Amino acid sequence: MKKKRGGSGGANWMDTYGDMVTLLLCFFVMLYSMSSINEEKWMALVEALNPNSEPENIGMPVSTDGPAPMPVLTQEQVDADIEALYQSMKEYIETENLTNQISITKGSGYVFITFDDTVFFAGDSYELLDAGEEILDQIAKSIGEVSESIDEIQVLGHTAQAVANAPNPVTADRFLATNRASVVTVYLQEKNVIDPARLVSVGYGQWRPVSDNQTSEGRAKNRRVELLVTGLDVSSGLGDDIVQYYTMRSGEDGTVASSSWEDQTTETGSGQEE
Repeated sequence: MKKKRGGSGGANWMDTYGDMVTLLLCFFVMLYSMSSINEEKWMALVEALNPNSEPENIGMPVSTDGPAPMPVLTQEQVDADIEALYQSMKEYIETENLTNQISITKGSGYVFITFDDTVFFAGDSYELLDAGEEILDQIAKSIGEVSESIDEIQVLGHTAQAVANAPNPVTADRFLATNRASVVTVYLQEKNVIDPARLVSVGYGQWRPVSDNQTSEGRAKNRRVELLVTGLDVSSGLGDDIVQYYTMRSGEDGTVASSSWEDQTTETGSGQEE
């Protein structure tokens, strides 16, 4: 007599099938999460499924890719903002009777401001004076009003040559100029009026004179801090990506003035800046 086969375990294939379907579902969910959604098609689907409701933003995933894009600027807007910055600073200088201590010029796409050393610092010092802070407060206010149109602000520190026929000691000269530029840069950065990536400090030392170091008046003009404010070049798109900006400008020094260092004697003076 034949024995009957057992019926237990006959449905075990359903467990394997269920696991496979679950894995496939997870796979398709993963693919969906990695895909991009066509907004127009999504809206059409929402309208079809919800004929009596407002389709705007219904069920649309919220983007988490980063901050909202900056408003699109035209070159005309940028140029107008740079002109507004120039006029604002010019009016302030004239109103406060600072024309003997501060000079301002405007070129194509930039504003250039030169400050006499007595505005910000005492001789042989990089400690910012109270009067200098008041002026920087006004500058920061004017910059903040047009910050979206500004590409870069260079803060340039300079010293005078204490002995006419001998360069300053290299270390003291460079550190004094650099520290002066850095102090002004830090003050502007702490005002939070512009992206810190667009603030640059440069110390030239004695090597960018604007006057003769033979006289005390000439040396006073050479001891100075300058601001070079440049507007965005919308056509190039450089202002949209600061990393791209510096990559494309690699090799350019961005200076606005020069003097021949070859004419200077190689002897090093021992005097301090007067």
